[in-house]
Amino acid sequence: MFEQRLLIDGKLVDAEGGKTFDNINPATEEVLGPVADGSGADMQRAVSAARTAFDTTDWSTNHAARKAGILQLQEAIESEVEELRAELVSEVGCPVLTTYGPQLDVPLKEALRWPAEMIDSFEWSRSLGSKDAFGMGVESERQVWKEPIGVVGVIVPWNFPIEITLNKLGPILAMGNTCVLKPAPDTPWSALRLGRLIAEHTDIPPGVVNIVTSRDHLVGEVITTSPDVDMVAFTGSTATGKRIMQACAETLKPTFLELGGKSVNLVLEDADLAATVPFASMVCMHGGQGCAMPTRLMVPNSKMAETEELLKEAFANVGYGDPTDPSNIQGPQVSKKQQERVIGYIEKGKQEGARVLLGGGGVPKHLEKGFYVEPTVFVDVDPDSTIAQEEIFGPVLVVIGFDDDDDAVRIANNSIYGLSGVVTSGDLERGKSVARRIRTGTIGVNGGLWYGADAPFGGYKQSGIGRQCGIEGLEIFTETKTVAWPA
Repeated sequence: MFEQRLLIDGKLVDAEGGKTFDNINPATEEVLGPVADGSGADMQRAVSAARTAFDTTDWSTNHAARKAGILQLQEAIESEVEELRAELVSEVGCPVLTTYGPQLDVPLKEALRWPAEMIDSFEWSRSLGSKDAFGMGVESERQVWKEPIGVVGVIVPWNFPIEITLNKLGPILAMGNTCVLKPAPDTPWSALRLGRLIAEHTDIPPGVVNIVTSRDHLVGEVITTSPDVDMVAFTGSTATGKRIMQACAETLKPTFLELGGKSVNLVLEDADLAATVPFASMVCMHGGQGCAMPTRLMVPNSKMAETEELLKEAFANVGYGDPTDPSNIQGPQVSKKQQERVIGYIEKGKQEGARVLLGGGGVPKHLEKGFYVEPTVFVDVDPDSTIAQEEIFGPVLVVIGFDDDDDAVRIANNSIYGLSGVVTSGDLERGKSVARRIRTGTIGVNGGLWYGADAPFGGYKQSGIGRQCGIEGLEIFTETKTVAWPA
């Protein structure tokens, strides 16, 4: 039931010249099937369709039609949710267990619904009151209007493809924009399924949503350089985000960038260590392939020995392997390239003097096929070392000691990133006080979870620009117009 065709101007079409590439199952290394390999010309046709749809239809002004179309897409996805679940497990390599949470079911509850409902209550205009602006005796009534930004180019990664795509499509469409979506070539089917559902099961006008898959990164550059694209929304690595921002600068496109992270799991000295430290093993979930995962465990130096024993026990219970097995929380890395990248970081950690507490062997000996990496824990880690500073994107935990709260905050902020984090304390107010000092876009205190379609998500520093979700995530896809007329 997979879909291999592109969605351009409301039609499901093959790529130029019928060109395709293979979709690979990362757990078995076997070919799942073909995917349309779009060209630069295909992408340009998609951009032109989005431009025409924005400029010539009433999509940007018809609130009722937008709400109806988004909710139709919601219903269509729900009708094929089990097929989509199996598709995600096969092409992403995510454990099936995660699809009942953040990989599919959780975002499906609200990523489209919440923005659709917000169409009716969003503050599309606000009054500034009347004013004699230049002191010339002429009173003017003034308002601020929020309007769609236009055509949005959307580039999404492979790690949580449906979650990220829906959390972009919902706000973009709700605010009245049209878009062109380029999914990651590692996980194309789930996006193309959305394209078929839009074309066959919704009244969303042709050209409002266009989806082009391609292995060629130059095809994505059509989005970033085209004068017909008004904004680019990207989730992915910081390195790629920088290149996108540079390309967009030529046409002064605004960008929303949700980028990398090296988040902390900070356990203060008054916390219950036995109740807290074992959860650090969740760094293995989905092979550690999550930008907001807390991959730096920080504990008091005085409690390091106890921490090591707790980690040994916790990681011994991590199930990893076949992603279709519901007892596993860790599947493969998404590709051979990613597997080799993670193993390279493990070797780098050893070379720089960190001590391997668990794992460290790279490819698990009992898994002959698939792009797997053995769960690994490093201790005695220098906060300035490579594995403590760079985003590994694998099942690798680094453990760093600290002396007191000030030392902990200093180490936590010693990073180019600032995406997420966790603080645990026996005193909630103390935990919140420390959380305020950590420069990061999201943070959980004492087990609190911030995630939701209504919750702004994004980062400080090189973790990105702007926010996804929440009111801020709606406003980012709008332009602001100030209007006045005689009072």
